[in-house]
Amino acid sequence: MAKSPEVEHPNKALGWAARDTSGILSPFNFSRRATGEKDVKFKVLYCGICHSDLHMILNEWGMTTYPLIPGHEIVGVVTDVGSKVQKFKVGDKVGVGCMVGACLSCDSCTNHLENYCPKTILTYGAKYYDGTTTYGGYSDTMVSDEHFVIRIPENLPLDSSAPLLCAGITVYSPLRFYGLDKPGMHVGVVGLGGLGHVAVKFAKAMGVKVTVISSSPNKKKEAMEHLGADSFLVSKDQDQMQAAQGTMDGIIDTVSAQHPLLPLIGLLKTQGKLVMVGAPEKPLELPVFPLVMARKLLGGSCIGGMKETQEMIDFAAKHNIKADIEVIPIDYVNTAMERLQKADVRYRFVIDIANTLKSNA
Repeated sequence: MAKSPEVEHPNKALGWAARDTSGILSPFNFSRRATGEKDVKFKVLYCGICHSDLHMILNEWGMTTYPLIPGHEIVGVVTDVGSKVQKFKVGDKVGVGCMVGACLSCDSCTNHLENYCPKTILTYGAKYYDGTTTYGGYSDTMVSDEHFVIRIPENLPLDSSAPLLCAGITVYSPLRFYGLDKPGMHVGVVGLGGLGHVAVKFAKAMGVKVTVISSSPNKKKEAMEHLGADSFLVSKDQDQMQAAQGTMDGIIDTVSAQHPLLPLIGLLKTQGKLVMVGAPEKPLELPVFPLVMARKLLGGSCIGGMKETQEMIDFAAKHNIKADIEVIPIDYVNTAMERLQKADVRYRFVIDIANTLKSNA
């Protein structure tokens, strides 16, 4: 007979969990495993709220098992390390992103692409090696194999660096992999939300000319004056879109809602690249003809491997890149989810776990 979450492991823990498809989160007692010889245990200080957390608590992807503790933008301070841990010590500032396990032996893993391993274990809502459920960062403590732990540089604030562990690597990786990181290139960023705003920051730090493409004209001032974009296109304005035809080397598309691809493909130069990092729930219509006629590429990208994630966070520290956040107490989390559904956040909610979780137990 399966053990209940609070007695599966020896160390008591407190989190906030969804119990059913209502997605309502509330206090939840569970347990974390003892610190194994290669494990790092840390006190969670902050955890970002990703849009996928919202999908998961509502079971919109049809893969949720309850109770579910979300959160995969987790940062904190190390409190214990296993006897064979080499990279971390007590007191270090660390983070855990979207995954806590992989086979470490397949082609993807041996090429530092653990994120594409067929046996990747997600940080929450998945089955760990011992058969227990993984629980995320809306909780007071975290335990992870050191391979999946990221060192947070000293000069990065923990609260605003938390979203980089998902949103940051999600846009950094395709900029690097698809060669859209060369100074003087022209890259478009579709959507100015949690992903889009850090995409602009990373691309600008790489020396790239950036155009934000948005359906909201009222985001122009924010994009250009605050985030430093070079230009702004209203995607619904056909004259603007027509005038920009064939001007971009690549586009990072962060939008997860239904939207037409044809106008975006038209913005690309010959041999330009449209890279999807958003995940619309329904298939998008793909016009093949404009791809064929100008050797354009449509690609995708999903987070990044551990080596690249560390590279990303170090790059962020060097260039002072951090997410624009709204810090909230844990008991505001259900309201935050409602606001997230309405895109009412600039640009990422981050839960102050350390100061507010225990007081709401």
